[in-house]
Amino acid sequence: MFTPAQLESDTIVAIATPPGRGGIAVVRLSGPAALSIGQRIVSLRKEPVSHHAHHGTVVDEDGGLIDDAVFTWSAAPHSYTTEDVVEISTHGSPVVQQAVVALAVRYGARLARPGEFTERAFLRGRLDLSAAEAVRDLIESQTLGQARLAAEQIGGSLAREVTPLKESLVHLIAMLEAGIDFAEDDLPVVSNDVLCERIELLLRPMRELEASFGRSRLVREGMKLAIVGKPNSGKSSLFNRLLGRDRSIVTSVAGTTRDTVSEALVVAGVPVQLVDTAGIRLTEDEVERLGVQRTWESVAEADLILHVVDASGPTPSRLEMDAIAVSGCPRITVLNKADLLEPEARERFERCAVQSTLPTNVSGDLGGAEQESDLPRYFGLSILTSAVTREGIQQIEDEIAKLVRGTNTHAVAGTLTNARQHAAAQSTVQALADGQSATQTCMPHEVVLLDLYRALETLDTLTGSTLPSHILERIFSTFCIGK
Repeated sequence: MFTPAQLESDTIVAIATPPGRGGIAVVRLSGPAALSIGQRIVSLRKEPVSHHAHHGTVVDEDGGLIDDAVFTWSAAPHSYTTEDVVEISTHGSPVVQQAVVALAVRYGARLARPGEFTERAFLRGRLDLSAAEAVRDLIESQTLGQARLAAEQIGGSLAREVTPLKESLVHLIAMLEAGIDFAEDDLPVVSNDVLCERIELLLRPMRELEASFGRSRLVREGMKLAIVGKPNSGKSSLFNRLLGRDRSIVTSVAGTTRDTVSEALVVAGVPVQLVDTAGIRLTEDEVERLGVQRTWESVAEADLILHVVDASGPTPSRLEMDAIAVSGCPRITVLNKADLLEPEARERFERCAVQSTLPTNVSGDLGGAEQESDLPRYFGLSILTSAVTREGIQQIEDEIAKLVRGTNTHAVAGTLTNARQHAAAQSTVQALADGQSATQTCMPHEVVLLDLYRALETLDTLTGSTLPSHILERIFSTFCIGK
């Protein structure tokens, strides 16, 4: 961890609100001289009280009036950075903002680097690194789901998950060290069976933590959802329904969509890139063939596939089903055009089990199967849908949200939200697995200790307990100035 000697002692200043004109603008100062500099910039009627707002006027060096202002002082250590922090709220004119900053610099402050306020909060122990990174995520969030995930991290959800694991790992290391150092004193030595069990108790939650990155990545970065199927199966109609407006051209002519059409929307707080694709079929038409090729590219890049099938039409081809199955990503089979089904055919579909594989011997119309056992059973979840009547649309949206949130009731409370954290968790899991393997092959405990110390080192980097300064510099350089 950083020592007090490594912490900068100068006072920094920056505009904390977005650039441009607005109702108000906030200029923030932090450091030992923040209060004295702030009082020179803003003329107050009385001495300021910490954590109270005071009305005053911004004056230049000659005492000339520049603007009215609200002056707020947070005394150390009860502030965001644990230093004296002053915030000066003025009208949102860029000229006034720059004048306040210029006065602060003239009176002894220096311009803050990107993310320096949050960096100081981290260096002084106000935030751990995962919470500091979440501050940036919260500022950049574009959906409520992203904001909630970031807020949980700021509240210390990851640290609360990692801390007991670290304590257990340190205790295990201490037991092994004692067994090695005092072997001659007949102190009990941990058996290999017990050691394997102890490591497994660490590995299980660490693997769950590592897996959480996949779900949080969808929340933070968004999901790519590809709508695929044969021509004239209703893909574009479904695309327009999910989007809430007519974006794709819809006609009764098969093969209308010749290229991918992409639009962004939010489903249950999750940003989704919705992609309508060209219909899958063998064709001699050069333009349509290129469109189908792009369909396969969209399938390969997708986080979720909506496979649209005309429930009143022929069975999907084996080529179509196999190609979609090979992608390996989650998929929902949308049995579209349910409004065209006869009551008897609809009843068979609703009774049909829909979570196994497609039989190789199924042929003919989906709605015209002779027996219930002949009905096709598609990969994954199937939803009976009508883009005309909106039947099943809400269920599709619910399933998309469920995929992101995860259905594992034993999932860890903490969540990994960026590649740095994920890499640290992966390294920790690998080190613990290596230690377990060494134990199972009866390697000396000195060798196992090397793996456990490596696991402890990488676990510490998750919350920033130990991290090289150049990595910290790179992390905070991505923040906006003033935060």
